[in-house]
Amino acid sequence: MLDDEYNFLIKDILENEELKKLCNIEHHGTSRLIHSKRVSYYSYKICKQMHINYISAARAGLLHDFFISTQGRSKKERFKSVFTHPKKALETSNKYFELNDIEQNIIISHMFPLYIALPQYLESWIVSIVDKVVGSYEFLEKISLKHIYVPNIYLLTLIKIFN
Repeated sequence: MLDDEYNFLIKDILENEELKKLCNIEHHGTSRLIHSKRVSYYSYKICKQMHINYISAARAGLLHDFFISTQGRSKKERFKSVFTHPKKALETSNKYFELNDIEQNIIISHMFPLYIALPQYLESWIVSIVDKVVGSYEFLEKISLKHIYVPNIYLLTLIKIFN
């Protein structure tokens, strides 16, 4: 599924010890790290097909939910996080990585319109949309019964649109 170029582009991010902690944080029925990898990879593929900045899309897509939270958060805290985590993710990402303007905008605006930051680049819009599609897929997968297969049709359709 993943190609060598993509792996090269995100290698330094995946080696970050703080980012590795995301594999222990539940997110839509999977880990926050797996969710972020999905968003990153599909954003990379779409942006590459469109001949726009796929490097920034891949890197910022991986960092869009890069913040550490505790497992035992209340429903109220999790709800509040929907509106506050883009800022936390940008602060954490800036702490560990040098980000360009596109990458910063992707991270801070990925929750638009729930968070007030407006996507300023086409790459930002793409990552934001991919995040919503991937999150919806993961949520549907989580709530489906174990014996019912939830097809990967959402993600496949998204990629086919740009082919």
